Amino acid sequence: MLSELAGARVLILGLGREGVATYQFLRAEFPDKEIGLADRLQIDRLDPQAQRAIAADGKAITHFGEGYLASLDRYEVVIRSPGVPLITPAIAAAARAGVRVTSQIEIFLANYAGMTIGVTGTKGKSTTASLIHAILRAGGLDSHLVGNIGVPALNLLRSIGPRSYAVIELSSYQLDGIHRSPHIAVLLNIVPEHLDLHGGFENYVRAKQNITRFQTAGDVLIYNAMYPIPRKIADLTRAQRVGFALEPAPALRVFLERNHIMHRRDDGEIETIMAADEIALPGRFNLHNALAAIAVGRVLGVQREAVAAAVRAFKPLAYRLECVGTFNGITFYDDPLATIPEATIAALDALGSGVATVMLGGFDRGVDMDKLAQRLRRSQVRTLILFPPSGTRIWQAIKREYGERAALPKSFFTADMGAAVSLAYENTPKGRICLHSPASPSFGLFRDFAERGDLFRRYVRELSMAD
Repeated sequence: MLSELAGARVLILGLGREGVATYQFLRAEFPDKEIGLADRLQIDRLDPQAQRAIAADGKAITHFGEGYLASLDRYEVVIRSPGVPLITPAIAAAARAGVRVTSQIEIFLANYAGMTIGVTGTKGKSTTASLIHAILRAGGLDSHLVGNIGVPALNLLRSIGPRSYAVIELSSYQLDGIHRSPHIAVLLNIVPEHLDLHGGFENYVRAKQNITRFQTAGDVLIYNAMYPIPRKIADLTRAQRVGFALEPAPALRVFLERNHIMHRRDDGEIETIMAADEIALPGRFNLHNALAAIAVGRVLGVQREAVAAAVRAFKPLAYRLECVGTFNGITFYDDPLATIPEATIAALDALGSGVATVMLGGFDRGVDMDKLAQRLRRSQVRTLILFPPSGTRIWQAIKREYGERAALPKSFFTADMGAAVSLAYENTPKGRICLHSPASPSFGLFRDFAERGDLFRRYVRELSMAD
């Protein structure tokens, strides 16, 4: 595929972290080649290092600002960054006209000589990919974490060899439109998210299915057999299937039985990997992630003892149901990556009846909040701090669920994180938990989930000293 790029007119569309890495890679591969660069931002809004490199590049053809999509038809290949949706009308029109639309991940999968392990699902991708990486390292394998939570894929293409393992977290944006699948695909559960950027749930699922769509009989699909969509996708694969679930069944390879994680070997014998309560990750949802990672380790021959040791030592990643600490008698948990109601429900399940206050709301994608309202009614939550605009719709769902006779939790509406944390201190009883788990994306009020989580933790610590 790289040889095809050598003679083609190429445009890199989107110059965020992945787009800049693609530009740097292609410039190193083809020093004298003209390369098109396009982004909706003007060049002075890009990363300063990228600005300097582009300004000094006499072979770069730039398309910045409002009309950045106007020149797609001048190119034969467009390398799309994940932040630019495939359903963007100009991109769809260019593809219909014969322009090849590809991505950094597809180029990596087509050219990397070693073993690729891709992980997707609506939630749990980062934790599962990181845990797989830890298990492979514990087994003495040369593993590399690639992509969203690791090194950009093309940065490693020339530096890691055929005996290495690339563990790649794959979002729906990265999978959308690709025509390659990893050697080992890990499919967690799929629930509605990013529907506005995929044109509906059906398209979202179709993008996720690309993780196994192009696998062959020599590849492996590891999938969550507890849910209907992963099972349906598994029924369609050509790869060898390895199912996992939190309950035993004859067809499963990794499962939970009597609170122990079990593995069914190729010869049919069942071995105990470890006790489930040895896992340091909080919540039942993280058991799914652990089972998936353990399945990968055993498929690749990592010894049982090494698998168990890696899982025991693994700690939660930042911004994922992270305990900030106990301040003024209140324990604060930060979970800003809970951008869908199912993730917030899982956090409530993990922390149990200790949760007294929940911070919810953010960007409104129109996702159904009724199940979240039902879960809150069954909880001991007595205070809700709601961010706009989705906070209003969450509150409406709660009022419908509680009805006229039930006592509603206290509700506060704010767009300011400092005010939200102050309200949490005033309204959360000592000995109880305040959970920051928005059930909505963060952008709009915040740059991203990281800024939101950082502000939450900062104010938790600062305001504790003001009491």
